[in-house]
Amino acid sequence: MSSEADDYTGQTACGKNSHSPLRDFLQTETGSAAVLVAAAVLALVWANSAPSGYEAFWHTHLSVRIGSYGVSLALREWVNSGLMALFFFVVGLEARREFDMGELRDRSRLVLSLAAGVGGMLVPIGIYLAINAGHGTTQGWGAAMSTDTAFVLGVLAVVGRRMPPGLRVFVLTITVVDDLLALVVIAVAYSDRINVPALFVAVGVFAVVLLVRWLGVRRGVVYALLALVAWVALLESGVDPVVIGLAMGLITYAYPAARADLERVSDLFRLFREQPTPELERTVRVGIATALSPNERLQRMYHPWAGYVIVPLFALANVGIPIGGEQLGRAFTSPVTLGILLAYVLGKPIGIVGASALAQALSRGRLRIPVGWGTVAAGGTMAGVGFTVSLLIATLAFSGARLEEAKIGILAAVVGSFVTGRLATGVIGMLSRPRQLRALFGKAETIVDLGVPVGPGRDHVRGPHEAPVTVVEYGDYECPFCGQAEPVVRELLADFGDVRYVWRHLPLTDVHPHAQLAAEAAEVAALQGRFWDMHDLLISHQGALTLDDLLGHAADLGLDLRRFERDMRAHAGAARVAEDVDSADLGGVAGTPTFFVNGRRHYGAYDITGLSEAVRAARERAAVAA
Repeated sequence: MSSEADDYTGQTACGKNSHSPLRDFLQTETGSAAVLVAAAVLALVWANSAPSGYEAFWHTHLSVRIGSYGVSLALREWVNSGLMALFFFVVGLEARREFDMGELRDRSRLVLSLAAGVGGMLVPIGIYLAINAGHGTTQGWGAAMSTDTAFVLGVLAVVGRRMPPGLRVFVLTITVVDDLLALVVIAVAYSDRINVPALFVAVGVFAVVLLVRWLGVRRGVVYALLALVAWVALLESGVDPVVIGLAMGLITYAYPAARADLERVSDLFRLFREQPTPELERTVRVGIATALSPNERLQRMYHPWAGYVIVPLFALANVGIPIGGEQLGRAFTSPVTLGILLAYVLGKPIGIVGASALAQALSRGRLRIPVGWGTVAAGGTMAGVGFTVSLLIATLAFSGARLEEAKIGILAAVVGSFVTGRLATGVIGMLSRPRQLRALFGKAETIVDLGVPVGPGRDHVRGPHEAPVTVVEYGDYECPFCGQAEPVVRELLADFGDVRYVWRHLPLTDVHPHAQLAAEAAEVAALQGRFWDMHDLLISHQGALTLDDLLGHAADLGLDLRRFERDMRAHAGAARVAEDVDSADLGGVAGTPTFFVNGRRHYGAYDITGLSEAVRAARERAAVAA
């Protein structure tokens, strides 16, 4: 084993620190749900123990001025219109990432998500309007439509542990669409009388942002200053300024790191190693930054702040209402409270399931939901958790007692959706195993990330050729993380008798000088029918990969040494290695080890728990599709 490798602990060093953007997003949202609940509880305690102090604090004005120009807002408004713009910036980033690299890159799934998101908003709005007709409270319809991403993923973490991973992705795509539509509603229906000149200024500034992006400017401070000017202009125009946050997120591209860019960074670092000057240090930093998409870097920077600080602050500023017997009694006879509660608890699941079914029927089966109908129903019940945007719209639509009634309805909907979500997952758990698998996974084809499908005639395969699950690893014989992952792969194959394993070469020649030669040695051994024997020797002797070492390995295996040496010097295996490298480029693979399970890229740790979970999910989906 190379000295670069850490002691094996069941998880590679790469796996400890490397996650997909989606996985990071889900983990942050799930974790921040607990902080959000704590902030909401604190707000209720504060408002009920010192109501005058609570309101006085959040009505305190804060002014920011430069010369004769400035903005003066109450603290609550700074949170609702200022910090929430950053929250919606993160929402826009995730929407763009899903559109460029995630589930929504399959445009048919985008159509389904749009349908489910729209249905999950229109039905609740209809229920709210029906209950509030004739009561003079219909203007609050917007508070009954939007799902809270942090809360719903928190509910999923508690009641959806045994649900397929596709449920989280399905719910996330719906909430992304939900948030986008909610922002349109806020801008159109809940903005004050429009100041047209100020609105034109905001639109003009955003046009400058697009121009600057087209010119290739990458300095974040430029975009931040332009976004700030647009925010002030929108504030003056009467349109809720949080819209600019969403717009800035949506125009921020997401793309995987390219192998050529990573190799360029390696070259830059070698130059810095030879001449450690401040100029080269800056060049290396810029090179590393440009190798990653701006979307991913900005999400890593701002998403924790949005999840753990901004949204809890929003809850602290807006949830606080006096709750006593009188208030609860009045609220649960109020059309506002009942309209919001029933809209979320009943309207959301009915709208999401109904719109998904309608879209699939109208497409005559060309559009298929990516999960089973049981998963859709469970996701619909959990999507009935409305909080952040719902509270934001409630504060725009109501004041006084009506606002308190709306807040009680929103809080009650959180509890109601948690209960119905628990019931839905419980019912699915009571089904027989075959019916349960159909309800969870459905029969839709999954998105395939693997650039070139596995072909037994060209690929090196271990395990049954007709196995329902195929694990593909792109590896480098000199990569210490591949060495650490190898015992995990062997344990996986021992635990699952119906899994086939494929090794594909991706020698990282810019950091591992012997990797190309080692890969060619494995292919030259394959010409004598001993690929896997040579593979096992190479991966277990990563510090011995020079030509003399490789000749020694061939001798240990009893290969024809003359033929082996002749083929090595003629680079007889180079073309086969190049085929694997080309297939890696088609699949967007830039580092090693990279695993694919039934064509889907596996993100996160390469430990036995993580890979086994992915294999089980793939096997269950394959069983349903059979």
